[in-house]
Amino acid sequence: MLNEITRGLQQPQKQLPSKLFYDEQGSNRFEEISALEEYYLTRTEIAILREHLCEIAARIGPQRLLIEFGSGSSKKTRLLLDALEDVAGYVPIDISRELLLHATAELEAAYPRLPIIPVHADYTIPFTLPPIACQATHKVAFFPGSTVGNFYPPEVIAFLRRVADLVGAGGGLLIGVDLKKNPALLHRAYNDAAGVTAQFNLNLLARLNREFGADFPLDQFAHHAFYNETEGRIEMHLIAQDDLSVRLDGCQITIRRGESILTEVSYEYALDEFAALAAQAQFEVDAVWTDAQQFFSVQYLVAR
Repeated sequence: MLNEITRGLQQPQKQLPSKLFYDEQGSNRFEEISALEEYYLTRTEIAILREHLCEIAARIGPQRLLIEFGSGSSKKTRLLLDALEDVAGYVPIDISRELLLHATAELEAAYPRLPIIPVHADYTIPFTLPPIACQATHKVAFFPGSTVGNFYPPEVIAFLRRVADLVGAGGGLLIGVDLKKNPALLHRAYNDAAGVTAQFNLNLLARLNREFGADFPLDQFAHHAFYNETEGRIEMHLIAQDDLSVRLDGCQITIRRGESILTEVSYEYALDEFAALAAQAQFEVDAVWTDAQQFFSVQYLVAR
């Protein structure tokens, strides 16, 4: 992780991996973002899931091992667990150990008969699941939110290929995909009036200070998010307000006034664009559900 951070900060366009957002403090801050009026994504996806739960459950089928990438608080997962028939087991995977263990304890209390196998891992890179002793007819992955948009398109294909290998032929992936729309709506979602997203963004530097011994002066950076129409994505940056020299693991990193650190991209896709990426990863789109405005989609993919 430290090598990845250092390399990113030495690029002409300085950047940090967005997975750094999700320590305990960042995860809690994201829960606050999810409840904001401007942030349409979470409530829209939940509404889609609620409206189409019966059909989604029928597509997934009984006796499946459910594997969730970036499980967080597992709130959306409860909708699936309540709707699915005879779930063979649930494997939540998250990079935040504290949040993972807390959510697992709550789920074990709510579903005492369900085998739950939490995995603390960075799912953006290859990793191995532990041995899982349960009778499952197929594996189904769950990747809600717009998190797939945080990957660059070649990374999307690589990630989906790993998921296809994990679930095997006939296995499935239930995934949330943000759709292309009026950029003004995206701008409001990532620049909320209360400044919660700005605090979420700055927490990334605070985490580097806490965990990696860096000395980023947080008051010298400003949150900036905008829609890059050429690339079809929202970008989040932290803009230096003065010339700075920052220490990180024995290195001095020079950041000029007005220079930015790219902290996140979030791609929006047309339905055919995402289907084309999925096809390159041995997935076929089996079903798509959207809201009335077509702001967001929940899609069920089947591995070939």
